[in-house]
Amino acid sequence: MSTLAEHAGGRLLLERKDGVARIILNAPDKLNAMNLAMWLALGDVCLALAADDSLRVVTIEGAGDRAFAVGADISEFGTTRNSAEAAATYNAAVSRAEEAIEAMPVPTIALIRGFCIGGGLEIAMRCDLRLARDDAQFAITPAKLSLGYGYDGIALLERRLGHATTADLLFSARRMKADEALAKGICDRVFPADRFTDEARAYVTTLAGNAPLSIRAVKAALVDLAKPQAARDPSQARALALACFDSADYQEGQAAFAEKRPPRFEGR
Repeated sequence: MSTLAEHAGGRLLLERKDGVARIILNAPDKLNAMNLAMWLALGDVCLALAADDSLRVVTIEGAGDRAFAVGADISEFGTTRNSAEAAATYNAAVSRAEEAIEAMPVPTIALIRGFCIGGGLEIAMRCDLRLARDDAQFAITPAKLSLGYGYDGIALLERRLGHATTADLLFSARRMKADEALAKGICDRVFPADRFTDEARAYVTTLAGNAPLSIRAVKAALVDLAKPQAARDPSQARALALACFDSADYQEGQAAFAEKRPPRFEGR
């Protein structure tokens, strides 16, 4: 059964079905530019999803065919970023949402059509994987606006992409097409437009059908490894991995293999 909930005045949608949560950035009239209400809602939704043990996969996408998201809604900066205090409040909402995505205990996948610019690319890079349609374009453009790009955002890009690609994105502020973005590791798979929806759905379905306890253990390790060395604590990931061997799903996996049938995992 599918459920659909509206947040941020309908500018962010959450659809739930069969263990998959689909977050939709729903401002196609503005190429899904993120306003403050959307950033706050994105953080709220991700924190709530993280507490749901039945969840298998989270996807994030933009409404319509033209854009994943083109960054911040600049039209509201006169009210939401019109002082140092207001800017700090805005930045805290952005950081909270992005950190909630990165800390999600299940796989997160950005499904990218069209423009993925600025804050949109930041959201996508916080996900574990990025699947792109072949018309996707990627850029981060503070150098065209004389904006200071935050240290944490640079650190994330450098960790994911390396020094040279991060420098290229931020120094040039140029748009990269999907084939170049794939080669540079900005996205992980690219599909033709006429196959994108089906291929993305098939991949998400594959992840949702795999053993959730195993995947949560892997994700816990990945979240920990993303931290600075001094802040890491592998105990939770190790405990989750060991717990798999005491699970009913472990027995189901062995039985399904012996009986040559697909396993039916229940996350216990």
